[in-house]
Amino acid sequence: MRVPAGYRWGLAALLFLPPAALGAAFAQAPAGAPALEVPVRCRIGADCFVQNYVDADPGPGMRDFACGRLTYDGHKGTDFRLSDLEAMRRGVAVVAAAPGTVVRVRDGMDDVSIRQSGGAPTGREAGNAVVVDHGNGWETQYSHLKRGSIAVKPGDRVEAGTVLAQVGLSGNTEFPHVDFGIRHDGHTLDPYTGKEVGTGEAPACSADQDIAPVPSGTLWSAEARRTLAYRPSAVLGAGLAPEAPKAEVARNGGYGGRTLPADTPVLGVWTELMGGRQGDRVTLEVTGPDGRRLFRNEGAVPRPLAVLFFGTEVKKPAPGSWVPGPYRVTVTLRHGDETVLREERQVEMR
Repeated sequence: MRVPAGYRWGLAALLFLPPAALGAAFAQAPAGAPALEVPVRCRIGADCFVQNYVDADPGPGMRDFACGRLTYDGHKGTDFRLSDLEAMRRGVAVVAAAPGTVVRVRDGMDDVSIRQSGGAPTGREAGNAVVVDHGNGWETQYSHLKRGSIAVKPGDRVEAGTVLAQVGLSGNTEFPHVDFGIRHDGHTLDPYTGKEVGTGEAPACSADQDIAPVPSGTLWSAEARRTLAYRPSAVLGAGLAPEAPKAEVARNGGYGGRTLPADTPVLGVWTELMGGRQGDRVTLEVTGPDGRRLFRNEGAVPRPLAVLFFGTEVKKPAPGSWVPGPYRVTVTLRHGDETVLREERQVEMR
């Protein structure tokens, strides 16, 4: 589903349970539950990311299973997102998380953000979708699929890993992703905890604790648990642009993997991140082919927002063309004295 947040300096503030408390907070998976595999064929944390988890707060607040804020009020699925629309156009497979039989399919809805469409018709908010029955009252749903990509029909038998469709932008959504949901006897569960959504109490949280792995009582298989360990932050994209960077162009994949001309009159630098904690420091740097730093800017995270886009221009070190060669963009996220993440992207100029 969509992320109800703006795109300025601001990322999600996160709180974390102590590891011991987190391990004891969840019951074992319900008897007879299928062992769920990762429902997308991409590298989690590199090519795709968990943008939103199930909302673990049954009240009007919002909190994910790890006491973070990578969710929104009432969210009932797990959102596996792509970095940009170009990745969606290339095609990323959505696969069955467990063996079962396809029972429902919907296709034909356009891949368009609700920022342009205004929203899907009532009853079609999930967009193009596939539902798989796993027996004993268990079923999984895969929503917001790419139009025309659905590869199965009702009655088809599938195994874990069978391709169902591709990640899309159909229905009520603002970014390309698949919303993965699991139900038992009609009740939606959080695959990370095995708990029914909207029941019980919100998890008790303590600040500044280490990030814990996925609890052992989840519905995910052992391998999926390792792959889907909780990631509170990620670099969705970063690079250089032949103009003052625009968020909509970056999100459309317009700046990805391009070689830039050395005589470009304007050089922009940009990054988009998710996750973090209020007060974190975000640093963006550009280094030239000779190893000299051409640009550095740092900002604080003043308030919680789901995603941050930052773009600005880099001044030429001297009149004339840029020096040909590889330019390095470095993005750093710090929490106090701790470096939470540091990633680099390289762009060639000729």
